[in-house]
Amino acid sequence: MQKCNENAANRYSYIGEVYNVGERKRKEEILNSLPTEWSDLHKKGYIHIHDLDAYGLTYNCLTFNILKDFPYERFKDMNEQRKILATFEYIKKLFADIGNEQSGGMAIANFENEIAYILENIGVDFSEDNKNTIANAIYNLIVWCSETHTRMGQTSYYVSLNIGLAKNEFARFIAYTLIDEFEKAGDLIFKPNIIFKVKAGVNRFKEDKNYDILKKSLLCTAKKMIPTYVLCDSEPNKNVDAEKLAIMGCRTRVVADLFGENSSIGRGNIDNISINLPRLALEVDRGFANLSVDEKIAKFIDKWDSVAKTTKDILLDRFNKVCSRLPEDFPINKKHHLWIEDFDDVKNVFRHGTLSLGFIGLSEAFEVLTGERYYNNADVYVSALGFVKHMRDYCEFLRKEYNLNFSLLATSGELISGRFIDMDRTEFTPSAPIFEKEFYTNSFHINVDSDLSAFRKIQLEGLFHEVCNGGCITYVELGEAPLGNDEGLLEYIEHAIKSGVHYLGFNFPKDVCNGCGASGVFDECPICKSKEITRIRRVSGYLEILDGFTKGKKNEEKNRRAN
Repeated sequence: MQKCNENAANRYSYIGEVYNVGERKRKEEILNSLPTEWSDLHKKGYIHIHDLDAYGLTYNCLTFNILKDFPYERFKDMNEQRKILATFEYIKKLFADIGNEQSGGMAIANFENEIAYILENIGVDFSEDNKNTIANAIYNLIVWCSETHTRMGQTSYYVSLNIGLAKNEFARFIAYTLIDEFEKAGDLIFKPNIIFKVKAGVNRFKEDKNYDILKKSLLCTAKKMIPTYVLCDSEPNKNVDAEKLAIMGCRTRVVADLFGENSSIGRGNIDNISINLPRLALEVDRGFANLSVDEKIAKFIDKWDSVAKTTKDILLDRFNKVCSRLPEDFPINKKHHLWIEDFDDVKNVFRHGTLSLGFIGLSEAFEVLTGERYYNNADVYVSALGFVKHMRDYCEFLRKEYNLNFSLLATSGELISGRFIDMDRTEFTPSAPIFEKEFYTNSFHINVDSDLSAFRKIQLEGLFHEVCNGGCITYVELGEAPLGNDEGLLEYIEHAIKSGVHYLGFNFPKDVCNGCGASGVFDECPICKSKEITRIRRVSGYLEILDGFTKGKKNEEKNRRAN
């Protein structure tokens, strides 16, 4: 049994233990170097400065502009088999090297099209002789993403491969093979994050050329919870070129750019900070108990405005400090030109990135303010949605005021779902109803024990997707793996598109017997009777082993109910 981590992707190692000591010291030094007003907000649990150890040193995440300056020349003297293997080794090395030069996730926006293009341009024919080698190389990449924990000596690399828009037969083969190899790799292989782009005219309908790959993808999801689905025809995405849209990590969305075309490619998030909404609501409830609900909500918004103003200052300070770094401080990026601009001027590169205001616990906050969960009362729902729009309006104001790409992020909250509530329970009445379940709900999500139908949950969360332009996701929680039920999942996807959902995932409990490999939901293997069980669950956008979940996420998992 593993201990609770700050990150479910961590695996114990000596190097990792040493890193953790240094990381804690670095975070302490950073907090002590900041103005007291800023550091106190983090220390007291009003906000969480994500990846604090990276403050002023590096950015968060990146979608590779992998075709910009791919080194075709290095492959010219190889035979075709070696070219294939060397291409995938090159990509793995990029993931490893960039993964240690930034603090967050990495993505490829159109994996099948970009790999097909590269292979064609280094002289690899789409022939029967090469298909097996390509399949083996894809399988090795999948296993590497799932089983390699060398980042910081302990952590896997956050890799997201976006697919679905295959332009030719070569690309179709790569997309199909990626899903097929992932599905066949076994239940204990649960990375990388594969995101399927659902797009009318390409794969959404039976007459579309890539509809068969969508069906293949859905059958894999029904077995392994991956792929997840970015819905290109939904309201938030319908005016974005699907090829230029990509998801990084569990939900990060980078699209609008003040300094170039709207695209994810060659761009990323620079920094993000999340605000603890329940803390602000609890303060209002304690200080203004006799006010009406509307008056409490107004006080709550005033408190958020004050905290957000300071949070903005921290985001700008972090941005300016990382922009003051030298190109030589980013040697891998400088060498491989994966950003939209080259690293001749760091600020010119990072101005294309996003600065994100995040939030957690919308449901708990409005439960404190109104006495009801927002999804059970139409008036409270309207107020909650109006508040999220208020946060987005402030981000738009900052975007114009500072001429930088501010965005609103619906935070996943892996660590802070437990950190915030633990701090709040020491400050406020321990018997408050929101404390009973011992975690805060991600972003705007409906509570995991709501007992709402999946269709209703999708419908209610959909309106929040257009507002949270920095990234968000809606999950459907199923009681068990919907094996073979691709039609059922497709119904959810269609409903989600019409409801305005930008990004959709499917969750279900998955237990795997360590003895014989049987999978299902059980405490004792029904085949060999072993009680040595690995439990795979979605933690905050990506899959991990339950034993490694943070405290808050373990409590959330206990409370999850099927929609």
